[in-house]
Amino acid sequence: MLINKKNGLEYLRFPNLAKYPELDHGIFTRKGGLSEAPFNGLNVAYSVNDDYEKVTGNRNLILKSFGGEFLICAHQVHGIDVHVITDDYFDRPESAGKKLPECDALITDIPGKYIMIQVADCQPVLLYDPVKKIIAGIHSGWRSSVKNIIGNTVSEMKEKKDSDPADIVAGIGPSLGPCCAEFINYKNEIPEKLWSYKDGQDYFNFWHISHDQLIEAGVLTENIFSSNVCTKCNTESYFSHRGELKTGRFAAVIGLK
Repeated sequence: MLINKKNGLEYLRFPNLAKYPELDHGIFTRKGGLSEAPFNGLNVAYSVNDDYEKVTGNRNLILKSFGGEFLICAHQVHGIDVHVITDDYFDRPESAGKKLPECDALITDIPGKYIMIQVADCQPVLLYDPVKKIIAGIHSGWRSSVKNIIGNTVSEMKEKKDSDPADIVAGIGPSLGPCCAEFINYKNEIPEKLWSYKDGQDYFNFWHISHDQLIEAGVLTENIFSSNVCTKCNTESYFSHRGELKTGRFAAVIGLK
């Protein structure tokens, strides 16, 4: 992945998405930012009992890095619902009480309105259709993954915005890797059809699951890039719930300039 530094922040870009000049995106590390321990760094989640003003400051630093108008967030619930964003859905400090969409994937084609996914081991998946100029951000935790939120999002892009899945470019961000994704109760939690993604013990490769779900949805193999970075193995750069328990959330952002 491509490493960028701006305003004291560090973020990574997918090489397949970086080639589109009309598109901004980044997977922000925890480095920089205003939050103090145990959220030290660039925590973007209000829900973890971090200082409200510091979280707001962190979000503003991210937005300033891109020059966008708003960060659009969701009330992430580990489901498979997808929302198409209009001007009614946005998150900013002066309207913090505004009800956010309860979903785990957002789609929009509005320039200047940047989608932000908040994660700490779950997969952030960013999609872009350069033909129709449509973006999507997906929060794919294991519960959403086994229900195929990725396929659901691609279907919504096709149905609501007339996207051709073969045009979609996808990036799978840092998340819990096959080295650390242990599910000792997998028989009760993960459908049998996905057990082939398990190693000889109880560890699952959700990166491969996401890759294959994108393929099944019609995205071309050559349009998919996976970071293959494990958050639990890299807590100096990323928040990890499994690695730290009480921790923050890092941001995956995508937006049309």
